[in-house]
Amino acid sequence: MTDERLGPDLAAAVRALPRGSGVVLRHYGQTPPERQRLAIRLRTLCRRRGHLLLVAEPPPGVKADGVHLPARTRRRPFHPRGLVTAAVHDAREAARARALGAELLFVSPVFATASHPGVRGLGPLRFAVLARAARLPVIALGGMNPRRFRQLKPLGARGYAATDFWKRPAGPAAP
Repeated sequence: MTDERLGPDLAAAVRALPRGSGVVLRHYGQTPPERQRLAIRLRTLCRRRGHLLLVAEPPPGVKADGVHLPARTRRRPFHPRGLVTAAVHDAREAARARALGAELLFVSPVFATASHPGVRGLGPLRFAVLARAARLPVIALGGMNPRRFRQLKPLGARGYAATDFWKRPAGPAAP
């Protein structure tokens, strides 16, 4: 999961991913032309590394492997290409994401995370309830690491995602 906080570390982060991982380009604070340029650079790097590239709110002309729907999304994207994923924080958002055509959900925050200070994580039990209610494959997001992924896998996590994983020991990444 990318955002502006990654700054110049973004390329290093993508190179650190295990081959065949996925990158979700968010960078909501950038202008459409800036996001378009970044998406083109990331697409090239992802192709070289065998990664999928999903783009949230893709600017015109961006070719990616799919689209990521932020939790605030209220309308289905016009003819999305490839995989459609969505960010969800509760059962209501999961139902809306299904109605919008999402095929994979990023459930967050599972644990406390530096990217959202002061926000209480779902914890394993509430994650499990939401994962079951989602009726779609789920990826755990928020305070994740390999140990926590192993804890959540039997509860429905198909993978996990992070923004600062390259600073930690390697482990399973988002698809």
